[in-house]
Amino acid sequence: MVAKTTKEIELLRESGRRLASHLKELSKMVKPGVTPKEIDAKARELLKADGDQAAFLGYGSGKNGEKFPSVICVSVNDTIVHCPGSGFSSTKAFEEGDVVSLDFGVKHKGFYTDHAMTIIAGEKHDPKDEEMVKAAYEAVEAGIAQARVGNTTGDIGEAVEKVAKKYGLGFPRNLSGHGVGKKVHEEPHVPNFRDPRHDTLLEEGLVIAIEPMFARGSGDLYVDEDGFSYRTKDGSRTAHVEHTIIVTKNSPEVLTKV
Repeated sequence: MVAKTTKEIELLRESGRRLASHLKELSKMVKPGVTPKEIDAKARELLKADGDQAAFLGYGSGKNGEKFPSVICVSVNDTIVHCPGSGFSSTKAFEEGDVVSLDFGVKHKGFYTDHAMTIIAGEKHDPKDEEMVKAAYEAVEAGIAQARVGNTTGDIGEAVEKVAKKYGLGFPRNLSGHGVGKKVHEEPHVPNFRDPRHDTLLEEGLVIAIEPMFARGSGDLYVDEDGFSYRTKDGSRTAHVEHTIIVTKNSPEVLTKV
């Protein structure tokens, strides 16, 4: 969406602030012994307490149009995105060193925001996993820095891709960031590389979700038997970070922050 009024911007800011606060709390639960189902249950509690709606619950994102069964995506290791937090594998507890992505969205008074973090469970971390996660956070900042009036979505994608190449990481080409605001997924597409097919001019007030997705392998994916989860074909571990931002006259504003 393109936010045009002060009221719209205020509601988007509040939506993003609430989401960032929730995800920060949920990220503290990523520890060995905790299950995705427990995180999903806590996410539901937080939404209920605020009187907001889940952006993902019931969304028709399954391989055959199935509706998403959870309020949060809890993707572990070789699963890069869209793994249901209450799906068939949701009772499998995190183990030491698991790389866990939490992807959460809220609808606050009609306005959607989208946010993701990647956390490594426990204390014993593979240095290559740590580097990949570091790269994902570096990439989202690089992408955000390019979200300025007069630039394009291609400038964002190119900035993200440069970070991937710097660290020798793969990334999927069939998933991207996106517009957000009035709906959870809107135009424009915001790929993590420069794609001439999706090179949209950024205008003041445009609200987009920038979300680098990296893999230690090629980044080629397949959809798991649950119909939702995207996993790496080579079994390599993954990281996913996302912020919702608004393009302002002077500089990008991150909405999903506390």
